[in-house]
Amino acid sequence: MDLEGKTILVTGSTDGVGRWVAGMLAAAGATVLVHGRNRDRGEKLVADILGAGGKARFYPADFASLDEVRGLAKTIQGEHGPLDVIVNNAGVGGASAKGVFRETSRDGHELRFAVNYLAGFLLTRLLLPLLMQSPSAGIVNVASVGQEAIDFEDVMLTRGYSGQRAYCQSKLAQVMFTFDLAEELKGVRVNCLHPATYMDTTMVRQAGIAPASLVEDGGRSILNLVVSKDVKTGGYYDRTRLARANRQAYDRTARQRLRDLSYAITSL
Repeated sequence: MDLEGKTILVTGSTDGVGRWVAGMLAAAGATVLVHGRNRDRGEKLVADILGAGGKARFYPADFASLDEVRGLAKTIQGEHGPLDVIVNNAGVGGASAKGVFRETSRDGHELRFAVNYLAGFLLTRLLLPLLMQSPSAGIVNVASVGQEAIDFEDVMLTRGYSGQRAYCQSKLAQVMFTFDLAEELKGVRVNCLHPATYMDTTMVRQAGIAPASLVEDGGRSILNLVVSKDVKTGGYYDRTRLARANRQAYDRTARQRLRDLSYAITSL
């Protein structure tokens, strides 16, 4: 894909692999919509991109609030025409800076499910009209090889909570969402991936894990799904290799239950 003149939204792009991807997309000619919670980091990244001759705008929103997600979508809809690609990268890991314990979003949902999955689900659904205006539309969901089947009797993990379980469940939900969208949307490439293992990011360091790869490693995997003409739709990739996700992702009944739950929670 020729990125000159394209408009690409990268969520969670003020830090880590999202920041690297945003910079590379801008350098290739795309107008990058930078998203994050931290205004100082967001505006600094935009200033760096503009200083290098690129194009970018910063859009703040806390994905722990579905109202802020709705506000983000409304603002983007008001300021942009066709949207060519959404990279759903924003997320939180299995541990916070304060430790490992069950946290909830502003709406009362388990935090990892809310931020890693529900926010991207809602934002993507709201921005679909802009995506459908682009002849080269794409959606890239940054998931993980860490996946765990969703317990539909206790999706918010009120019992037997662990940060790792919550994280892995939310990442499988992203994969299931990807497969659904790929079947639903015509003319839009929808894929998800595990970008790299234990990248050198704040998320990994907060979990007390020694980084095993660079953000550039994961960033190149994400860029491959954004720009490669050889990538079709509906795939789960381990880096750049087509792979097999957790078996629940291929269970249509489970995907329907997740879809119904997601619509209900987000009031779509």
